[in-house]
Amino acid sequence: MRRLTITDVAREAGVSTTTVSRYLNGHFEKMGEETKERVAKTIKRLNYAPSASAQKLRQNESHLVGVLVGEISNPFSSLLSKGIYDVLQGAGYDILLMNADNSTATEARALQRFVAQQVDGVIAQPSAIHFSQFQTLTDANIPLVLVDREVPDQPATVGRVTSANQDACYYLGPTLVERGYQNIITISAHFAEASGQIPRIAGFQKASRTFGFNYSNIETKGHDKAWLRATLSHQLARLTGRTVIISLMGPVLFDLLAVFKELGLKFPKDVGLVSFDDWEWSRYVSDDGIFLLRQDMELMGNMAATALLKQLQTKTLTSPTTLLPVTTIDRPSL
Repeated sequence: MRRLTITDVAREAGVSTTTVSRYLNGHFEKMGEETKERVAKTIKRLNYAPSASAQKLRQNESHLVGVLVGEISNPFSSLLSKGIYDVLQGAGYDILLMNADNSTATEARALQRFVAQQVDGVIAQPSAIHFSQFQTLTDANIPLVLVDREVPDQPATVGRVTSANQDACYYLGPTLVERGYQNIITISAHFAEASGQIPRIAGFQKASRTFGFNYSNIETKGHDKAWLRATLSHQLARLTGRTVIISLMGPVLFDLLAVFKELGLKFPKDVGLVSFDDWEWSRYVSDDGIFLLRQDMELMGNMAATALLKQLQTKTLTSPTTLLPVTTIDRPSL
């Protein structure tokens, strides 16, 4: 028979898992008497008892924080981790860093490892697109902050730090109109279910409806540069008017630059070029660099670590959503 979880209790009582967790830990300050009584009756009716490991975890601090990144070889994840480390190390916490390799199965094992290691809290760059992947942490009363990638069904009480990806893409629309572009082609590489490229595509779709662009996306996962070269060449041949090509993540830009060279495309003469993310080298491409939509990865890590620290200090599982701006760096590739 399956063991009852805190989620089962919350569902039966018609409250959030956070409310049940607060009840179990004796935090009744923001809880009405009716809610308190309903939770108590549900626990008694279901004969629910929290696991000893979960209770012990919250009673004894390990001063260890689990950090889970989507792909450790991606410079974004490395800089994100550095931002987290700078804050947590100064606060006296050690970090257990694990790599999901953009795999939901590997991610699930890493989360179980965090629970087994009795970490005080977790910061995760999610690979799974459903919050049920992280329910193990919530059930064990472990503070959690999700960072960078969005999980649509994430509870509002669970901390999140991400960038204004969709808005940044939408608001690029007027600039593209002003500079005479009629077509947008984005290049993506969805390596994980919960990809930061999903809201970016949504932003460009919205901009295309509003400003009248012809829009298409080329998904490169599972294909090589020869395929990308052929696909891009085919699409460009079908379009009339000015076209901007947009790399939705930094690593894709490397492939795009190689394809441009093979096709003899010059920017902005033949096509415009825009890219997300920057590791300080793109300024040296061509004479004046590449037009960028830049996220501050270290700041994102700083903010996620700060949000987690506040949870640890106040003994709560609740944290707000923080939306960081995407900076536009105007360069002549557009």
